[in-house]
Amino acid sequence: MNILLLGSGGREHALAWKLAQSPRCSTLYAAPGNPGIAEAGTCVSLDATDHGAVIAFCNEKEIGLVVIGPEAPLVDGLADSLRAEGIPVFGPSKAAAQLEGSKGFTKDLCERAGIPTGGYVRVSSEADGLAALEKFGAPVVIKADGLAAGKGVTVAMTMEEAQEAVRDIFAGRFGEAGAEAVIEEFLEGEEASFFALTDGSTIVPFASAQDHKRVGDGDTGPNTGGMGAYSPAPVLTPALEAEAMTRIIAPTVRTLADEGMPYSGVLFLGLMLTEDGPKLIEYNCRFGDPECQVMMLRLESDLVDILQACAENRLGSIQPPRFAKDTALTVVMAAKGYPGTPEKGGSIAGLAAAEADGAKVFHAGTALEDGQLVANGGRVLNVTARGVSVGDAQAKAYAAVDAIDFPTGFCRRDIGWREVAREQSQD
Repeated sequence: MNILLLGSGGREHALAWKLAQSPRCSTLYAAPGNPGIAEAGTCVSLDATDHGAVIAFCNEKEIGLVVIGPEAPLVDGLADSLRAEGIPVFGPSKAAAQLEGSKGFTKDLCERAGIPTGGYVRVSSEADGLAALEKFGAPVVIKADGLAAGKGVTVAMTMEEAQEAVRDIFAGRFGEAGAEAVIEEFLEGEEASFFALTDGSTIVPFASAQDHKRVGDGDTGPNTGGMGAYSPAPVLTPALEAEAMTRIIAPTVRTLADEGMPYSGVLFLGLMLTEDGPKLIEYNCRFGDPECQVMMLRLESDLVDILQACAENRLGSIQPPRFAKDTALTVVMAAKGYPGTPEKGGSIAGLAAAEADGAKVFHAGTALEDGQLVANGGRVLNVTARGVSVGDAQAKAYAAVDAIDFPTGFCRRDIGWREVAREQSQD
C-alpha cells in the first residue's frame, strides 16, 4: 500500500520511521518532509492547503492511506475533503478538530459533558479579559483561542504578567488565533500527557508521556513547543489512566458523536493530576511533538495496521497497540534564540556517531545546503534513546547529544528530572 504523510517536523520523522517498517507499506511519500524523513520515504512538494492538489496526488499515486501529522491541515478540513473522495485518512474532521482549533469550544464541550477541567471565562476584547482577571486573581492561565504553534498559552504567576498576556493577545500577537481568548483557573498538580485512538465509537488507550515545556533547566523561562519528553509516564498510573478514559475521553467521544461530529483519529490529552484526580488542561487532535518520538520508539505493533483500522472505522477489530516496557526519552536540540527568533543555518554533524550505540535522532527542523546538514527551524533535532529506566534512557540520550556537533544549538540538560529523582529516592 502507498502511504502519504503530511508534515515536516520531528513528529512526522518519527511517524515516517515507524510507517516505513511495516511490511504493508509499499512506498511512503512525505510532503514536504525533511532530510531525515527522506531516509524513510520519498519527499514531494505538495501544498496541504490546496485540497484539490492533495486529492490529485493521491489518485495519481494510488494512495491507500493519508496520515496528517500537524494540526493546521486538520483544522482546515483536509480530512473532510479526502473522505469525500473516498480516500482513507487518519485524522479528525474540521468540526471535530475544533477540540484543538478552539480552546473555547473545548471548554464549552467540557461544561456540557461534565468533564473535569478548570473554571474559565471566554472573552473577546482586552477590556473583558482584564475584567475577567480580577475574578480569577493570580496565578492564572491565559490562552489565545485558536492555533498559535504552541505559543499562545501564558501561565501567569503575577497579575502584571497576566495583564500583559491579555494585552498581547488582543494587540494581534497571535493573529486570528487571538480574536478570542480564554481566561482559565490555575490548576495545582503535575502535568502528564495521555493518548488514545478512536474511530468515533471504539476507544483504545495508546500511551502516556511527560514533556517539558519551559525552555530552561528546572522548568524555567518561557513556554516552548516542548524541549523533551519521556514515555511512559509512571506518574500516570493505570488507575489514573482508567479514570481519564472514563471521565474525560469517553464523554468527549460520545458528546461529539451525539452532536453530529464524530471524532476519528488520535486524542492527545494534556492532564493536570490534581488532588481531586485528573483534570483536562487541553486537547490536541494529533500526536504530540516531541511525545510522538518517544512513543514510536517504544511501539512494537504495526503502525500502518493501527492507523488504517482507525481510518476505516474498524478499530475494534484489531489487537490493542503493544509497547516495549522500556522507557524512551528524547532531548530537543534547538537553535540559539528559540523560542524567540532562532538562528538558522548553523551546521550540524556527528549524527552517525550519536546513533552508534542505539539512539535515534529524529530531524525536526533541518535542511540540506550544498550537501551540509543545517538548522532550519527552532527545534532542530530530537535525540532519542531507550533504557530500562528513565535514568538509563536519560543517560543514553545525553551521551548521544554530546556526540553531535551543532555549535549554534542548545538543549536542556535535565529532561526527565522528576522521574529520575523519584527513581533515585527508591534506590
